[in-house]
Amino acid sequence: MYYLEAQNVVKQYGDHRALDGVSIQVPRGCIYGLLGPNGAGKSSLIRIVNRITAPDEGKVFINGKESTSEDVFNIGYLPEERGLYKKMKVGEHIIFLAQLRGLSKEDARQKTQYWLRKFDILSWEDKKVEELSKGMQQKIQFIATVIHEPDLYILDEPFSGFDPVNAELLKNELLELKAKGKTIILSTHNMESVEELCDEISLINKSKVVLNGNVKEIRARYRKYIFKLQVVGEAFEMESPHFSVLSQSTANNVTEVRIQRNDEASNSELIQEIARLYEVLTFEEELPSMNDIFIQIVSGKK
Repeated sequence: MYYLEAQNVVKQYGDHRALDGVSIQVPRGCIYGLLGPNGAGKSSLIRIVNRITAPDEGKVFINGKESTSEDVFNIGYLPEERGLYKKMKVGEHIIFLAQLRGLSKEDARQKTQYWLRKFDILSWEDKKVEELSKGMQQKIQFIATVIHEPDLYILDEPFSGFDPVNAELLKNELLELKAKGKTIILSTHNMESVEELCDEISLINKSKVVLNGNVKEIRARYRKYIFKLQVVGEAFEMESPHFSVLSQSTANNVTEVRIQRNDEASNSELIQEIARLYEVLTFEEELPSMNDIFIQIVSGKK
């Protein structure tokens, strides 16, 4: 069952059509990537799901029912444009935002303490937001997003401002939320994070969905039958009608080769052919990255 579904959503701003019949289906308990270049329409769709704006046409369904104003209390939204009050103290600010999401002051206080301890930042509690770095402020914003324990999370560029250590911390938190059955929509330009975290994606370009589906299946669909192998020897000198050599490099009497298959020969046939002349140490297919696929589709290049 889909936890979130947008059906044929249209949004027009003056002469600009931001969304043109956009539909997405987000399964319950998954991390779903919402991808696209700047200005593609992602933020417009996110605002509609959060009921900040309304669609001109189309509908949004949450948990099998058409979205209502009450649904916003069961959404954790981390916007790309940060919205913290810089003069407020960190602890007070988190409690304030938690109360806006429906928590009592005492529940908000207890959960604030829990998250500050979990992130090992309890010492920040009485600091003003303006004293914190961009990355530190991002942690506070993330806590405010998850503190009311909603079922749906919408995170717009959540890794912005994070160093690699804190980015890894956030990834682990998202995986933990997924393990608890939460549904997460992740809008990001960080394609490595998409490959690591996302189960499914939709790619929006020029106001339309141009690609959607399972990440692994999409990468396999756009494969170019490029293989990376290692053989024993100082060079790879072999010609075959079944493949072309793209590159090679040698170190310590081991040559790493990249080849591209030219016909319908199976992987086993390729290995057998190469093994007649070389000792094959490793052989694996090199699938295109989501970054490569993103560029290919958005740019229109083959």
